[in-house]
Amino acid sequence: MRSEAISLPEVLDHDLGQYFAELRKFESTSELEESEIYRKIKPVVDKIFTSIIYEEFSEAADAANWSLLDTSGFPANDKSNLSARVVAWNLERGAQLDGIIYAFKNNAFLQDRDIFLLSELDYGMARSGNRFVAREIAKELGLNYAFAPIYIALQKGSGLEAEIEGENTNSIHGIALMSRYHFKRLYSVALPNGKDKMSGKEKRLGHLRALIADIGHPAGDIRAVSVHLDAHCSREHRRLQMKLILDFIDRLPDMPTIIGGDWNTTTFNSQNSTRAILGYWRRVFMGPFNVAKNHFPHPDKYFERPLFRMLVDRGFEYEPFNQLGVGTLHYDVKSIEKNKNLADWVPAWCFPFIYWAANSVGGKVSGRLDWFAGRGVSLSPNSEPKTIQNLTDESGKPLSDHDPITVDIIPDKPVNS
Repeated sequence: MRSEAISLPEVLDHDLGQYFAELRKFESTSELEESEIYRKIKPVVDKIFTSIIYEEFSEAADAANWSLLDTSGFPANDKSNLSARVVAWNLERGAQLDGIIYAFKNNAFLQDRDIFLLSELDYGMARSGNRFVAREIAKELGLNYAFAPIYIALQKGSGLEAEIEGENTNSIHGIALMSRYHFKRLYSVALPNGKDKMSGKEKRLGHLRALIADIGHPAGDIRAVSVHLDAHCSREHRRLQMKLILDFIDRLPDMPTIIGGDWNTTTFNSQNSTRAILGYWRRVFMGPFNVAKNHFPHPDKYFERPLFRMLVDRGFEYEPFNQLGVGTLHYDVKSIEKNKNLADWVPAWCFPFIYWAANSVGGKVSGRLDWFAGRGVSLSPNSEPKTIQNLTDESGKPLSDHDPITVDIIPDKPVNS
């Protein structure tokens, strides 16, 4: 599915909040969609989910034409950087937005990036200060941005988020793509949910999406794909979601392509708590140390191998573009926040066993959930992919539960469409 409506932020303003209490009473999406109240709000919901919010704040872009029709790309004299410097980062709602912006401006590995593939960005959620996270980042860094709404949240969130003071305003969560260069075309690809988002404690309308932009970079046009695959689903479902993205890309004109983001390669089937618990015990029997060392940081080698093999079979490489074996998400048994979030879908009796397994490997476990894959691009000479760890604010609080990843690439055969 392609979102045709390129819009300004005003399209996300709505008055749906008055219906949220009634909507939360439904226990499944099918029950919701058959209701009279949903039929009443559906035109507004559809308008939000079929829009891509787009604005230009970069001086390198042709700001006179934001409609993306017949654009001229980048200025002909802008040839200052013939590598595309890419970052992918799950921002965990953007709750630590000021620290995130500071890191983008000042961290040696994050500053002066050309292309930003960002996931988990709020607009009007109490947990992130009711700020429009994507727009504030783009404006502060002087970037063009595209934002695709994926969920309308019917409550404040899960775990500790539910206890945040204040109320949501716009109640929108989404995915973003940013660049200092011009977006020539934008596409949004809907991905099927791996779990009914109206079933459970955190109720939401919508579904995940991939956001795609053809960018007029000085090195040649590059197709950038911001991806966030489902967490609460099976490994096979994640592979299906990636397949749908690749199928969509292959229907477009061929172009050097970089895909990046949070692929949620946890190695688990997390469709429900029962499957997650069974998977947990399987890993206990495999040996906690073995799994922590050889599987969580290397999901491509066994548990999630079909997803990565599919990418390779479709002409994409991933090994050159990632710091293999380095985790991007870290679990610490002492983390009150992570245990509170986990308690929303794992029974209490499991926690002594979870603590035992984690403590047997030092109390901390890291997995690689965030990845790049490229086709028609190569690693820039004298560069290497990096995972940037230990990013915190002044108080020592992590900026996100995920670490950002970076890579510098060049198109194999530069083209300009």
